[in-house]
Amino acid sequence: MRTLISSGSTYENSIGYSRAVVQGDWVFVSGTTGYNYESMTISDDIRKQTEQCFKNIEEALTKANSSLKDVVRVRYILPDAKQFEEIWPITRQFLGDIKPAATMISAGLADDKMKIEIEVTAFKSNP
Repeated sequence: MRTLISSGSTYENSIGYSRAVVQGDWVFVSGTTGYNYESMTISDDIRKQTEQCFKNIEEALTKANSSLKDVVRVRYILPDAKQFEEIWPITRQFLGDIKPAATMISAGLADDKMKIEIEVTAFKSNP
């Protein structure tokens, strides 16, 4: 069974995607930026954006009856690779005990305000 999860972001309808897709025990969370989806605002600070990314991801996982503890893969996408080390304390705070497989990619993002995008895949341990 396939379930689509929405965050309410205007980007989801404009572009045509879901915040997350649940397929069986798997949860695929789309690349998630540091926007606060309620106010559609974003901080200029990469650390605050990273924290908001994880809050948005946690919300999507909760809607999918999952959590960060189920994350098996994470991808970090940053326009400026030199900023990656700056966010390590935050990534460690959210995933340090979980230690999923990880990749960091340096690439342009859809909006110059975005300093990071995070994508995760989770496998529900208690479906």
